[in-house]
Amino acid sequence: MARQAARAHTASPALLSIGQVLARLTPEFPDLSSSKLRFLEERGLISPSRTASGYRKFSPADVERLHTVLAMQRDNYLPLKVIKKYLAAVDAGENPALPGGARDGSSMLPAGRRFKRDELLREAGASPELLQEAVSASLIVPAEVYGEETLTVLRALAELSRTGIGPRHLRGFRAAAEREIGLIETALVPLARRKDVTAGPQTAELAREIAGQLDVVRGSIIRAALTRLQP
Repeated sequence: MARQAARAHTASPALLSIGQVLARLTPEFPDLSSSKLRFLEERGLISPSRTASGYRKFSPADVERLHTVLAMQRDNYLPLKVIKKYLAAVDAGENPALPGGARDGSSMLPAGRRFKRDELLREAGASPELLQEAVSASLIVPAEVYGEETLTVLRALAELSRTGIGPRHLRGFRAAAEREIGLIETALVPLARRKDVTAGPQTAELAREIAGQLDVVRGSIIRAALTRLQP
């Protein structure tokens, strides 16, 4: 019986502490912290087990789920309530559309993928001139290596340029974005003044939620305006 218990213990997946989880994931997600892990647990996104002493322990499945949550936040800029709804559907055996436009995880770019300038241009189907115009219009920040968000923006700009809409026509987008950021910062002041350990993650999550709602309002205004263009 003792030998059977020993074999079962050996066969079970190793559980990780918070520190080990951070060591594994922070190279890809530098903003991850123990307070954010606790915040995600409070929101019901992850459910690590507890030892008799109350310490959190993470299974490989917990770490994989956490990676999914963090990647969806970073790559799709989604609020946690949207991610939680998506994961609940997956847990229920459904095959939901991935929030943010992709149909499933296989259609997403690999998490953490980075591009040098030539790679970015090739992936986006854009010219060097278009990239330079986007930088000049403050739509893209110049860098040695670019991320997936920049690729998405440059692809959109390449498509827009084919309709005659160039980066120079979109200079006002930066000013409008700065005004929205000002609104978000004002709304976050009361939460930012708190001193508890979850204030930081809660502030970041609320910022995403507000940004998402602003997107809804902006999209509605544009769709309403488009109806005037219909014959």
